[in-house]
Amino acid sequence: MNHLKRNPITSLLQTTALAFSLTVGLSACGSEEGSTKATQVAAKVGSSEISVHQINQVLSRTPVGNASKDAVQAASQQVLERLIDQQLAVDQATEAKLHRSPDVVAQLEAARREVLARAYLQQLTGNVPKPTPEEIKKYYQDNPALFAERRVFNLQEIRVPKAIGFVDDLKKLAEQGRPIEEVAGFLRTRNVQFGGGSATRTAEQIPLELLPRVHALKDGQSAAVQAGDSVTFLRVASSQQVPVSETVATPGIAQFLNNRRTAEIVTGEIKRLRASTTIAYLGDFDQAAAKSAESADKPAAPAETLPLTAPLESGAKPAASAEQGAIERGIQGLK
Repeated sequence: MNHLKRNPITSLLQTTALAFSLTVGLSACGSEEGSTKATQVAAKVGSSEISVHQINQVLSRTPVGNASKDAVQAASQQVLERLIDQQLAVDQATEAKLHRSPDVVAQLEAARREVLARAYLQQLTGNVPKPTPEEIKKYYQDNPALFAERRVFNLQEIRVPKAIGFVDDLKKLAEQGRPIEEVAGFLRTRNVQFGGGSATRTAEQIPLELLPRVHALKDGQSAAVQAGDSVTFLRVASSQQVPVSETVATPGIAQFLNNRRTAEIVTGEIKRLRASTTIAYLGDFDQAAAKSAESADKPAAPAETLPLTAPLESGAKPAASAEQGAIERGIQGLK
């Protein structure tokens, strides 16, 4: 579900606690006549050195969970071997003067820009306040369709291009509670091409802007929903109540609120920087930027939130029931 999925910006905030612990554990490698000699060098490859810090950087991006000390040590050794292989290739590339190749220079500069930008955003969002218990509780109470009244839906749908002009007809058919087979027959007799299908969807798998509309439907009821360039006849074939308690939902809500707050901070900062910096578009990009600015001043078009189900061609018979399978539990969309 788009609004509850993990935000890309959170990848900038991965923990380095493991890296720190490994630095302590691995820095005491090597011995000299029975005494331990601390070193930050894990290996020497020709005239180059590979440090424990380099190993830690790789491991900090590797989820290890509650791995044992032996497992962490084994992972560290594997990382070191890969770094050795990498260094051997780097030495050969340098000897062949590949680092002076225009394409390589461009890629190195692109990597440098990405690292610097990420570092700035990490610094910017490093002290984002955690959601308070009150904020978490409020979000839980404000979204019963996701939690206390959460349902698993067996959905059927038929999608028609909005330009064809059957929007009002589909709305009437939905209000009359017509079965999906009758709607499909109505369109076929008018030679209307359509797509659709059926599927089981948990509440968090439905876009937030559409969820209230779907949640309001009882089993057997339908609605005609416009999204982007299409109109969808959506029917709730059946549903099942699978509530999520506040205790279970709390960790996921906290993560979602933190992700959203982080995204707002980054978006606000980029907007501020754009407003305070002179940006001049040149050539063809000037015209493209002007068109983009005009579009930004217009009301945003409805987001393309559908389809929610598996494909079904217009010549096929609508499925009588949703896909079989275990009901997806939990609050996956908040992770």
